[in-house]
Amino acid sequence: MAKFATVQEYLAAMPAAQQDIAAALLPLIEATLPDAGALWHGHPVWSLGPTPGKQPVCYLKSYAGHLAFGFWRGQALTDSSGRLEKAAREMAGTRLRTPADLDAPLFTDWLDQARGLEA
Repeated sequence: MAKFATVQEYLAAMPAAQQDIAAALLPLIEATLPDAGALWHGHPVWSLGPTPGKQPVCYLKSYAGHLAFGFWRGQALTDSSGRLEKAAREMAGTRLRTPADLDAPLFTDWLDQARGLEA
């Protein structure tokens, strides 16, 4: 993807299917991390610190076949669903291919846990 100045520009450039997923996911993120989203390293990241990337909590990243949603300290989250896949360092995330992949109560729980780890 090209370089963008805002989260909204990044989201608007995603494929329509990913925009639908993001439209369902963003209200969950904003409810837990209001006004904390910014672009960091080229994709949307929600952080608790005073600048993007300071105390990062979660991120979205567009790929050709899916939208990645993950957490910096995702391996520390309780995930009875088994949907979080381990990544580098302490990170973990999931791949969203359709809006049906979004489980609002589960994702809200992850967001609450992740925010608590950084608070």
